[in-house]
Amino acid sequence: MRPVYTLVLLLVSVQCMAKDVMDMQARSALVDEILVQRFEQVLPSLMQRTNIDMWVIMSREYNEDPVIKTMLPSTWLSARRHTMLVIYNPGEGKPLERLAVARYAVADLFEKAWDKEAQPNQYKALADVIEARNPKRIAVNVSDAFALADGMSSTENRKFLAALSPTFKDRVVSGEKLAIAWLETRSKLEMQHYPTLTQIGHKLIGTAFSNDVITPGTTTTDDVIWWLRDQSKALGLENWFHPSVSIQRADKEKFDQIKAFSKRSGDNIIQPGDLIHVDFGITYLRLNTDQQQHAYVLKAGETAPPESIMKAFAAGNRLQDILTSNFKVGRTGNEILQMSREQAIEEGLTPSIYTHPLGFHGHAAGPTIGMWDAQEGVPIQGDYPMYPNTVYSIELNAATYIPEWGKDIRIMLEEDAFFDGEKVKYLDGRQNVLHLISPGE
Repeated sequence: MRPVYTLVLLLVSVQCMAKDVMDMQARSALVDEILVQRFEQVLPSLMQRTNIDMWVIMSREYNEDPVIKTMLPSTWLSARRHTMLVIYNPGEGKPLERLAVARYAVADLFEKAWDKEAQPNQYKALADVIEARNPKRIAVNVSDAFALADGMSSTENRKFLAALSPTFKDRVVSGEKLAIAWLETRSKLEMQHYPTLTQIGHKLIGTAFSNDVITPGTTTTDDVIWWLRDQSKALGLENWFHPSVSIQRADKEKFDQIKAFSKRSGDNIIQPGDLIHVDFGITYLRLNTDQQQHAYVLKAGETAPPESIMKAFAAGNRLQDILTSNFKVGRTGNEILQMSREQAIEEGLTPSIYTHPLGFHGHAAGPTIGMWDAQEGVPIQGDYPMYPNTVYSIELNAATYIPEWGKDIRIMLEEDAFFDGEKVKYLDGRQNVLHLISPGE
């Protein structure tokens, strides 16, 4: 049975944090404002950078391309019928042309460009739009390596190519680099609000890892998990993955990479002397967080964690510093991984780095900087270079031997940070001291 305190604390915590969260109508207006800014101020330079004149994106209802989901207005929760979007760069500094070859205009974002009565065949109407503008390079979302850039279905791709003349069929290219660029690049307005989301996540973790929620000897890891889920929902936020709460303690169990990253920890009662870990993420304004922090449960008579555990935590912070110091525009994920691991090992650390981009998706588009089971690097995704105005979940762990426990522990940290092209800044700081939970009576 779940603790009685859950409902009481739910109300208290929601009242404290609700001021940070907009109502649905205000969110909707802001999402649309951000989208307009992205189309007008972000996308033109990305099309120029990737040498794309026209971008064709299409989806049938409920089978949405991951990219098209980020381009629809806030009141469109899915594509309608068969939505075909065309974004054309006429060049010479002129604004992008945004067209909807569809039954409907897409709010004020894409102008309706199909008269079904005049041309019943939607693919032929799309071909006519393309031919009238004569683009040199036509991008579509197909990609072998990047799932988020591979949103065009095989059926759509076949019918699209069949509708084009040989001249224009030869101009169709993969939009992989443009799709990744669109998904990974953050706008100024997004970055004004992204820190709020990380602050909410930190506040929720801070409350979850306190005696307001945890009573040692009674509260279980599942109780904390479901408290986080309930609180997120009460604030009108979504969780893009189910949280996890795990325990490291003075027992004979050794850290297992496979178990830690692929199997959910069992439901355990939290006890004094435990080192607790949480992995938690929320979605708001179409953006995502991904955060991992630790708490220590004091034993009777303790006022601080053992020195060995605090040193282990400091090693985790040091590994973060090493990693972020190697961020540089043009440097690939694999290069950053190798440089950071070599430096960490030289300093006597035992590093494992598995950092990923963050934004419209939790595991987002951009350079992969290691995986927990691929510390040698990741082909293709790890070879993608770093660009400015991008957000990353700085995710890693450092192993340290704890003499009192007779084994290694892993300090597993994850904090969200913005790279402006020169420096890395945590969106709401980072954990540099352990949350402390008193042993109770």
